[in-house]
Amino acid sequence: MKKIEDENYCVTLDEDSAKVIMDGVLRLSGAAEFTPIVGFLNDLLALEEKDIEIDLSKLEFMNSSGIAVLSKLMISARQRKSGKITIRGSLSIPWQTKSLKNLQRLLPALELIIE
Repeated sequence: MKKIEDENYCVTLDEDSAKVIMDGVLRLSGAAEFTPIVGFLNDLLALEEKDIEIDLSKLEFMNSSGIAVLSKLMISARQRKSGKITIRGSLSIPWQTKSLKNLQRLLPALELIIE
């Protein structure tokens, strides 16, 4: 299990279960600061045959740079040959219902679970 931790957020990658969990507040400035997180997400995409889960249900805030990172991931994911991608969100976090639905436009096969 790999982890990126800061006083405001935590991102955990479990390659065995092909799952990334993000929680806290991701207010990083620009793509350069997201590089380690992008690395985790790309590691998941490389697991061609596995189903991937990205759990954002405890991520209180993600700025536009972070949403752009997820959007690029969905575009890259279109080239995967197998394995589904699931994103989990929370109805109690307002930005997620609006922003996460937009990711399905980029990757129609995306399974979006907002509870």
